[in-house]
Amino acid sequence: MRIRASLAAVTMSGAVALTALLAPAAQAADSPKIPQGFTSKPSVGRNAPADEKQGDIQITKVTDNANKDVVVGLGKKTFNIYVTATAPSGIYTADAMLWHGTSLDSDVDGVLYTDTGDTNATCDNWSATSATCKITITAVPGTDLYDSALNGKWNVSVLAVANNGDYVETDVYKNRWVKRAASFSGFNAAPEPVTKGKTITVTGTLNRASWSYMKYYGYGSQSVQLQFKPANSSTYSTVKTIKSSSTGYLKTTVTASVDGTWRFHYAGNANSSVADAYDYVDVR
Repeated sequence: MRIRASLAAVTMSGAVALTALLAPAAQAADSPKIPQGFTSKPSVGRNAPADEKQGDIQITKVTDNANKDVVVGLGKKTFNIYVTATAPSGIYTADAMLWHGTSLDSDVDGVLYTDTGDTNATCDNWSATSATCKITITAVPGTDLYDSALNGKWNVSVLAVANNGDYVETDVYKNRWVKRAASFSGFNAAPEPVTKGKTITVTGTLNRASWSYMKYYGYGSQSVQLQFKPANSSTYSTVKTIKSSSTGYLKTTVTASVDGTWRFHYAGNANSSVADAYDYVDVR
């Protein structure tokens, strides 16, 4: 949706409303739309120069989800994007979105953005020329994240508008990983209590959310660390690494020595989140 011509033609005196120019388009799960305020053109790479710019406005910093992976299970996930910008006339507003694909012009299969009817940015003006604007986005599995294949690397696109109508947009300011939530079920270290020198059996199942079917399924063939933290320590040490079965099931044994907490630790990957499960065992 190319709106740059209309945006550039606007003459502003102070803060003129930009609702019509920044209002997001309706999004269909099978055909994601690019919100108005962003040009439809090929992405140009991480930290690339601005794709569209008018005037002396600059985006100086973007922090999305506290610079952490966006982890989504089966419920809604709300996170913030902070856009800091500067311009001689001051900052009027900003907007941001995450998009999945290889080209903002021709290959977009997922978009996460605010859909409140206009940009919902709230801006803190640090000076007459600079501001940081917060944009809140809610990702809905099964709708926005309508297919598990959307897990992985997304692109962060940002837009800032000055009080005098100057603007800057970058299609790919940075990347952000949107991951399917992983978790353990049925984790147990037994028996409890246990006699020193006897065998402890540790079991559990590694699961991962499916956005396609809105269920958790066993996550097979994944490396999981069995770790231990003695009762008088704050540090976990890896005892062994095992692999989950085709259904995500895990089972291993160790020898009881001292009181402490046993943990299955899954480190995650490019598509799935970190997961941990704990059980304290009293050794007598």
